[in-house]
This record gives sequence, structure tokens and C-alpha cells, in this order.
Amino acid sequence: MLTRTLGRTGRTVSVIGLGTWQLGADWGEVTERDATAVLAASVDAGVTFFDTADVYGDGRSEQIIGAFLAHDAPGETITVATKMGRRVEQLPENYVLDNFRDWTDRSRRNLQTDTLDLVQLHCPPSTVVESGEVFDALETLVDEGAIANYGVSVETCEQALAAIRRPGVATVQIILNAFRLKPLDEVVPAARAAGVGIIARVPLASGLLTGKYTSATTFAATDHRNFNIDGSHFDVGETFSGVKFGAGLAAAEQFAALVPAGMTSAQAALAWVAQIDGVSAVIPGARSIAQAQGNATAGIAEPLSVAFNEGVQDIYDRLLRADIHPRW
Repeated sequence: MLTRTLGRTGRTVSVIGLGTWQLGADWGEVTERDATAVLAASVDAGVTFFDTADVYGDGRSEQIIGAFLAHDAPGETITVATKMGRRVEQLPENYVLDNFRDWTDRSRRNLQTDTLDLVQLHCPPSTVVESGEVFDALETLVDEGAIANYGVSVETCEQALAAIRRPGVATVQIILNAFRLKPLDEVVPAARAAGVGIIARVPLASGLLTGKYTSATTFAATDHRNFNIDGSHFDVGETFSGVKFGAGLAAAEQFAALVPAGMTSAQAALAWVAQIDGVSAVIPGARSIAQAQGNATAGIAEPLSVAFNEGVQDIYDRLLRADIHPRW
């Protein structure tokens, strides 16, 4: 498995990590046994980076990871990034030190650790990303030993650039995939120049880039690809990367035609993101052992061709740019 330095944390992590939203909630039901099996399969395949959040299943994802690391993977060097800030109304006045202490204390209990490896503000309002007091509070948590590093998970490129300018920010997490290219314009180069790690989330566009969906595909009532299709629960950019489902199906069909022999569409999509200079880790989710194993192989893929990269750009420019580029 290819490894990278996780920005200013200085930690070495696998370029293919594991996103664990699906182990908590909002992707249909996943049993604790199945969730643990996914974690184990990922580690066996060389994954050393897990990403979670305190709201994934109201802490369930963190708890499953904490129990796994304590009982099933003692001695493994796994970096765990969690997030905080979405347990309350999204108002700047809620992003204060007392709340940060409460939230990180809860995450430390869930993850069964004294010091959290990396805590990210969870897609906060832009005014929060621009607030010096917020980052002073995060520095206090570092000084107190509650967290080792902090970063910001963002919705827009403007928020990412604001976070990168903060000297203590170790990482920025942003949606980056073959259907969401805007971060390549300014965000990735700025992060690379500043030594800030880029954590690429939603790398498969909520599954569109697997090439497995059709116009007849349906999703469970508890799956955000059903209940958030209109953006009524959170930013619609988190669901299919903001791509309209029909347009995404057409783009996915053309993407599949670019995929080299011996790779699946999902593996090619993950490898494409992982091979971007400046990306520290890519965090696809997995709900089964087979998915976890398949995702991990993207971390050992041969470099994709110039023609493949040009094809990705062409699909984006023709089918998606007009809707996606101005929004995020």
C-alpha cells in the first residue's frame, strides 16, 4: 500500500483509508459484526487511516472503531480522524472552547483513547473557518493533550483556502473525485505549498463511480441517497457529489469506458484520486469485506495514463462542469 504524510500531523498513513460514515448510519443498516469485519479486512489490506465523526450514528461509528482497536487490533498503528461540530445548530456561537471540550471528551470515550489523533471541524459555517478565536480554542485542546492535531472538513473551495491559511491547520478534508474537479484548480496546489494534507472524501460520488447503478436503482429509506437527494437534510453536495442522478449515470457510463483492463470502475476512480500530488489520503466507505479489499487495491495501482486523465477532464467539462463548478 502506498503511504503518504498526513499533512502537518507528520504521521504516515495509507493513501487509501476508510471512511466510516456507513458504519454508523445513513447508508442502510450495517450490523456491528459486519462493521468490525470491514475494519479488520481494511487493516489486513494495509489501511492505516480511519475517518469517522461524532454524529455518525450518534457516536456508533466511533464506538465500533474504539472497540475494534482495543480488542481486535491491539498494537496496530492506525491513525483515526474524527470530526465535531454537527451535534448542535450550525451557529458560530456554538463553536467555542467549552463545547469543544465536551465534544472531544465524548469522542475520547467512544474511541477509548486519551488523545485524539486528529479532530476536524465538521463542515462548519464559513464564519467559523474565518474566526481566530475558534482556532485559538483548538490550540488550547492541543495544549491540554485532548487532541494531537486539528483540521477542517469543508464544503466549498473557498472554505478550504481559508483553512489552509491557518498556520495550525494540519489537514483539510474536501470532496474530490472524477466528478468533482474544482479542488484541483486552487485548493490542492495551495495545500501542497503549505504542507497541509488533503483528505479526499466521497471519492466514488456516493457510488456513482462504481458503475453499478441504473435508472432502476433504489435506495433504502435510511440511506442518504434517498432522503437527502434534494439536500433537505444536509448539503446536497454530500449526496452523489451534487451530481443529478441521471447525469451521473451518463457520466459513469463514459467513465467506465476509460477504465484500464484488469481494474473495476471503483478501483480506477480511487486510484485517480490517490495519484494526485498533494492528496494525503482517500477515504472510500465500505459495507462488506469484498468492498474493503477492492478499495485497498487502488493503493497499489500502476499510474494511470495521460489519456485516462484527459478523459476524466473531458467527461467533467462536457457533462458536469456547468452544474458543479460554480457551486462548491
